[in-house]
Amino acid sequence: MNVLKPGDSFLYMKVGVHANESLQDIIERKRKEIAQAGMSFWGYGGSSCHPFNAVQPFVREVTKGGTTVRLLMQEITSRHFAVGEAQEYSPDGKNYYPVPTGVKVLGSRYALVLTSLDEINESVSLADTAVGIGRKVGVSGSQYIRGHVDKACLVYKPGTGTATGPDIPLRLSAKMAEPFAVVLR
Repeated sequence: MNVLKPGDSFLYMKVGVHANESLQDIIERKRKEIAQAGMSFWGYGGSSCHPFNAVQPFVREVTKGGTTVRLLMQEITSRHFAVGEAQEYSPDGKNYYPVPTGVKVLGSRYALVLTSLDEINESVSLADTAVGIGRKVGVSGSQYIRGHVDKACLVYKPGTGTATGPDIPLRLSAKMAEPFAVVLR
């Protein structure tokens, strides 16, 4: 595995069709946003990686020493048809700002702040990871990522756990930037 070294922290997310847009179309749009605006919002929903209770504290703790936290994404078959375009974002839940010019985020309650988006051909065993924040801290990623749980703040710990699981193909890698995650409206 080239993208992760033992001890690296990362966000893991399953991705696919979102708001009636193919993953390839999303990738192309996000790359254009990064080229034009210098950043992009990668929209998502669900409660397992809430911006204020999980993503921001996890990434801030890990990056204190200058470490970069990446978003690593597994492509899946999905049927996400939510609609609606976010007009505002908040890094703190109190102050809201217009979504930056040139950035578009559809059908999402939250977004990760990205400054790069690269296609990769890597894999990881979620059994070699552990949840890095919250009530499930230390639980193997292979035990945590189940059912409707499709994202997590993880730490790569190869060979340290007793859990098993298949290797998961990773298709995308993205660099995250302050404030790392935001709420949308």
